[in-house]
Amino acid sequence: MAKVTVVGAGFVGATVAQYIADKDLADVVVVDVIEGMPQGKSLDLTQAAPLLGHDRRLFGTNDYSDTKNSDIVVITAGIARKPGMSRDDLLKTNASIVQSVVKETIKLSSEAIFLVVTNPLDVMTYLTWKISRLPAPRVLGMAGVLDSARFQAFIAAELGFSAKDIRCMVLGGHGDLMVPLPRYCSVNGVPITELLSKDKLDALVKRTRDGGAEIVALLKAGSAFYAPGASVALMVEAILKDTHRLLPCAVYAQGEYGLKDVYVGLPAVLSRGGVEKIVELKLHDDELGALKRSADSIRENVEVMTKLLVTA
Repeated sequence: MAKVTVVGAGFVGATVAQYIADKDLADVVVVDVIEGMPQGKSLDLTQAAPLLGHDRRLFGTNDYSDTKNSDIVVITAGIARKPGMSRDDLLKTNASIVQSVVKETIKLSSEAIFLVVTNPLDVMTYLTWKISRLPAPRVLGMAGVLDSARFQAFIAAELGFSAKDIRCMVLGGHGDLMVPLPRYCSVNGVPITELLSKDKLDALVKRTRDGGAEIVALLKAGSAFYAPGASVALMVEAILKDTHRLLPCAVYAQGEYGLKDVYVGLPAVLSRGGVEKIVELKLHDDELGALKRSADSIRENVEVMTKLLVTA
């Protein structure tokens, strides 16, 4: 049976563990620095297993030695930005956390695939790759699946159609400069541009870009975790089951789309080895320009993070 480690027992991490177990994909180890939290949540999930019809083993721990020989390591550990906290403060804090997590887990699971969720996601994925020294196909980030799912959900609500029939593709970084591609959205094969006006689509694109912030504003405290958790579980399923799903993920560009040496959201085929290949779509000039601006912003944040870590 496959083994997945989830680092971070907060809402996102616990939900990732829940969905992986519910899908009967793997045994799950949840690790966190807070004593009792991963143990309590894992015990609760274990008690749900008879009701949900699976026999997956869920184990909470504060000891990284329990993560040994994981097939996949999911990193959700980190903090959310708080009032009065600068972006640099958030970047420095989460970079320090992710750096520590990678150093602890890679020495115990050197053959694992690393899947990053901690924000700023694209930058943390790049950091994970650098610290782990793994081949780039074995390090990837989550956000494109989540952003595409949000776009799909908004389109389904607008049209009154089943969300299951809607397919979308959102590229770029996980933030204000993400690049939703309406041309590559369809409802059971029918182009979305045939069903919605440009004004309606523009509004849905904007709502997709603001999708996370909309939830934060409604919750007042905390951020999204159900859809992020489901997004991670979908990627874990594609990898463990070797399904060759084409999904938008934060992957390492080595010339694709004219981008190089940057982790950014691109269409990728996922299989048992991680990222099997990056698929190059034919983008219009404005779409390609938006993607490059998004990648440039990520690259700038990587430079800021590197300086912050050096001076820490």
